[in-house]
Amino acid sequence: MGKLLLIAALLIGGWLLLRPRPKPVVRVDEAEARAVLGIGAGADEAAIRAAHRRLISAVHPDKGGSADLTRRINTARDVLLKR
Repeated sequence: MGKLLLIAALLIGGWLLLRPRPKPVVRVDEAEARAVLGIGAGADEAAIRAAHRRLISAVHPDKGGSADLTRRINTARDVLLKR
């Protein structure tokens, strides 16, 4: 009986550690999105994409950056491109 409880506890503990978790939702308005990307109000789509590319190359998690910053930058791009 004791071994069965131990196995059940290990299975439940492993599931709790490895279960999928929802991504936090980051909401920004257009002014904040422009501030995040560092662009002005008159920026066109090409300028938005260039600013996004420049910032992402610096903070991407694959290059040792932060997943939270990457999420904010991607959200800012999506808000400005109306995705």
